[in-house]
Amino acid sequence: MLTISEDESGQRVDNFLLAKLKGVPKSLIYRILRKGEVRVNKGRVKPEYKLQTGDMIRIPPIRVSEKEQAPISKKLNKVAQLEQQIIFEDEHLLVLNKPSGIAVHGGSGLNFGVIEALRTLRPEARFLELVHRLDRDTSGILLVAKKRSALRSLHEQLREKTIQKDYLALVRGHWQSHCKTIQAPLLKNELASGERIVKVSEQGKPSETKFSVEERYQNATLVKASPITGRTHQIRVHTQYAGHPIALDDKYGDKNFDQQMTALGLNRLFLHAFAIRFEHPKTGETLRLVAQLDDTMKNILKLLRENKA
Repeated sequence: MLTISEDESGQRVDNFLLAKLKGVPKSLIYRILRKGEVRVNKGRVKPEYKLQTGDMIRIPPIRVSEKEQAPISKKLNKVAQLEQQIIFEDEHLLVLNKPSGIAVHGGSGLNFGVIEALRTLRPEARFLELVHRLDRDTSGILLVAKKRSALRSLHEQLREKTIQKDYLALVRGHWQSHCKTIQAPLLKNELASGERIVKVSEQGKPSETKFSVEERYQNATLVKASPITGRTHQIRVHTQYAGHPIALDDKYGDKNFDQQMTALGLNRLFLHAFAIRFEHPKTGETLRLVAQLDDTMKNILKLLRENKA
């Protein structure tokens, strides 16, 4: 039996159960709701019922197989390293400098991600949810809400487009200074394997990214990309559309450019969410947080400067 707190109120009961019962298949969640095994204030409820402060919810005992739990325990070392990547934390939110190569959540054949890792590290945390997402190979700033009220506030800021996110990307060739904005609609296709491919298409959703040149090299440019909309793979597709794909982008990149960058020691997609500006969900204070580039990225830029000289 659980009592719904003010912070938990307003969410649908099916979403509440999905968050509480980690690893339990959706089909089982809806089955126990349909059979009336879940009770709110001693009565049956439909999945779309919105929980209210003070509601008493009964959750039946459900076992998750050990097979499903094993992958998390095997990766505890990798999980522990995430603690070193926290750049800001208070009682309302947590901000990570996410390493490249780690998914933000399990899915698409992956049963483990940043959010599952944080929940493993902090079993006492009542609430931990992603505010937004980053591609698996993209590194940098990732916001995690520690209260539902914080999640609601930050989602509202995202909808109102008052959160500013800035990325650094190393792209092929000389980016033209007059190319400051790309507005190109993006259409997402999902392959049978679950892989997502995005392309510029008139049938796509409106998408906009602001660009500025940070530094030029012989055959590459470091650009700052600030997405106005938040489409899947947006910066990666917009840079490709401009004729300047990002280094080591396995979906939208250029093989010859990638080989040149690999020869310098680059072993990952050069896209990094380096800065974010938003209003603190509780105090209203404007926060600007910065996540440093990793050593590999710093070294590549150093070598490119030396080559240019």
